[in-house]
Amino acid sequence: MRFAVDTGGTFTDLVIEDGSGSLTIYKSPTTPADPVQGILDAFQVAADELGRSRESLLSAGSMLFHGTTRGLNAVLTGNVARTALVTTAGHPDMLLLREGGRTQIFNQRRPYPDPYVPRSLTFELAERIDAQGEVVTALDEAAVVELARSLRAAEAEAVAVCLLWSIVNPAHELLVGEVLRRELPDVPVTLSHHLNPCLREYRRASSAAIDASLKPLMTTYIAGARARLADAGFQGRLLMMTSSGGALDAAIVADAPIHSLNSGPSMAPVAGRFFAGLDAEADMAVVADTGGTSYDVSVVRDGRIPWTRESWIGQPFLGHMTGFPSVDVRSVGAGGGSLAYVDAGGMLHVGPESASAVPGPACYGRGGERPTLTDACLVLGYLNPDYFLGGRSRLDVDAAVKAVDVHVARPLGLPVHEAAAAIWELATEHMVGAIEEITSHQGVDPSRAVLVGGGGAAGFNTVAIGRRLSCPEVIVPLMGPALSAAGALISELSRGFEVNGKTRSDAFDHERVAAVIGELETRCRKFIDDAGKDILSSEVEYAMEARYPNQVWTLEVPIDPELTRTPEGVEKLVEAFHIAHQETFAVADAASPIEIESWHARASCRLSDPRPPVLAPGGGTPASREIYLAGAGWRTAAVWRLEDVPVERPQPGPAIVETATTAILVDEGASFVRRSSGTLHMVPGPRGEATTAKAEVI
Repeated sequence: MRFAVDTGGTFTDLVIEDGSGSLTIYKSPTTPADPVQGILDAFQVAADELGRSRESLLSAGSMLFHGTTRGLNAVLTGNVARTALVTTAGHPDMLLLREGGRTQIFNQRRPYPDPYVPRSLTFELAERIDAQGEVVTALDEAAVVELARSLRAAEAEAVAVCLLWSIVNPAHELLVGEVLRRELPDVPVTLSHHLNPCLREYRRASSAAIDASLKPLMTTYIAGARARLADAGFQGRLLMMTSSGGALDAAIVADAPIHSLNSGPSMAPVAGRFFAGLDAEADMAVVADTGGTSYDVSVVRDGRIPWTRESWIGQPFLGHMTGFPSVDVRSVGAGGGSLAYVDAGGMLHVGPESASAVPGPACYGRGGERPTLTDACLVLGYLNPDYFLGGRSRLDVDAAVKAVDVHVARPLGLPVHEAAAAIWELATEHMVGAIEEITSHQGVDPSRAVLVGGGGAAGFNTVAIGRRLSCPEVIVPLMGPALSAAGALISELSRGFEVNGKTRSDAFDHERVAAVIGELETRCRKFIDDAGKDILSSEVEYAMEARYPNQVWTLEVPIDPELTRTPEGVEKLVEAFHIAHQETFAVADAASPIEIESWHARASCRLSDPRPPVLAPGGGTPASREIYLAGAGWRTAAVWRLEDVPVERPQPGPAIVETATTAILVDEGASFVRRSSGTLHMVPGPRGEATTAKAEVI
């Protein structure tokens, strides 16, 4: 038996895979002050439904995959360790000067963003290594000992070290690390060349600083989670989800906690790719995970999940870039718990502020008084107040109506149902905008993609979003309400490695590249050998990061390492780069050589054979209730329980399809069919239907 837990801002999702491979979802409110308690509460819910004790359930588990926003929230709120940065003399401003741009170019009142580590905690060392790895100014060990005393006096709780060109020759960084660990054994240290050996100093320094600042917090959190789970009965292997779309042993993540940033959202495209391949026809998938706080979107093309080094924590250009390779997921503050309000100018807003788990939406009855998207959907009739979480929690319709009425309907001078519809429409537009940013704004046509809806709040407007984007098909998998947790069970144990090895295709250094490839092979093999007896198979994928001469940015291109051995093979590498450049930028210079900056390898260990869930064939009959559709008014909708929907028999909208963990709205003009796997496959219908009209009230 294997478990996956994703701790979100509102709910903690638990997916259990039993011995036969069957998957089951359980949800429990997140406990922000004590996330581990939220995990234990989710296991208690599962144990109660399975008719066994929580201890016996946990003791039956061999693996537990855990995704958490603990580190991300700490960075966003500034609740991290007091961190110092050590740099080469004369270069203390890497984090201050940063890179990026501005989102409001004419707003001169926005202050320049503060660096992640202030100048008061930035220390310089007299040393220098040049771009060829030659020592220009030797590092004196006595200076490092003196540095350790200064760090102690400054009360540094963690240290990040980023020296110039350490990615070419790490000798000085290694010496600094050795001395600091000896002189300050209680202070964690992150060396930039070891963590993130990328070319750009800001990204390398930023990732090192973020990682170091999280080490005390995440080491304590992971150790505490392991101990409390063990006390509760779990004796299996604890794995942490990573931002690169894989999993790592908890001890590795504690040593490099930057891996855990965005770990939950990165798993949604892993699951989305699997279910799109299973139940859809399109060769591209837009994966959307609607949680209580955010709406996370990603694109899967040709079975590949894109990654980026340009992940921002907080607002782009104002927050902090991780500079660390991660799955390319974009987020907006639009989820089931996003708060709706009308500003002083009479403008309606939805998000980015969220009601979170405490107090939650007004309809939860936990003290919340402000309306959310969930409250609006309850007012519109999309939710059954007696079947929320399978009936474990009853929703307060009167509280939802009051919240929408007081905070939105009266300020806008609208009937309460029109106000709720306006909230729904505006949230939908925010979500459409997030998808357009990662598709049409980057030359990707969403009308060629299947839209995969995930998250507990996905069903509210996934069909409407698909119609707005002209997607030919929309699916909500059976595991959709816990898409990230399901992705963890599908994911592999994996880790990426990078080695700098600059060369040009017209002057290819075969000897140097062979040494680099050999180093990557060795590191990948060690990772696989250390993966344990649980793995079923393993593989290693290679890539090069290259560009045209004098270009600023690079592209990562998958390669066969054997091609690096011969001139004919190098020509094929160049051709592969031209093709990738054409696909990405719609232009290529076929006559130009290329510069290769670095070489990458990713070792992956398969832990399971994913199996689609199987439901009974159905054949029940629907109930009905009145729902309010934006632009169409009140309609009588068929209300199905998912298990009752006949398999492979098309059904028309308007309809509501309910499970214990979500409710899916199929509006007028759309149709749906249930696959044998439990996936709800929907055809949104053409744009221009009455239900797709934009809200004009704002």
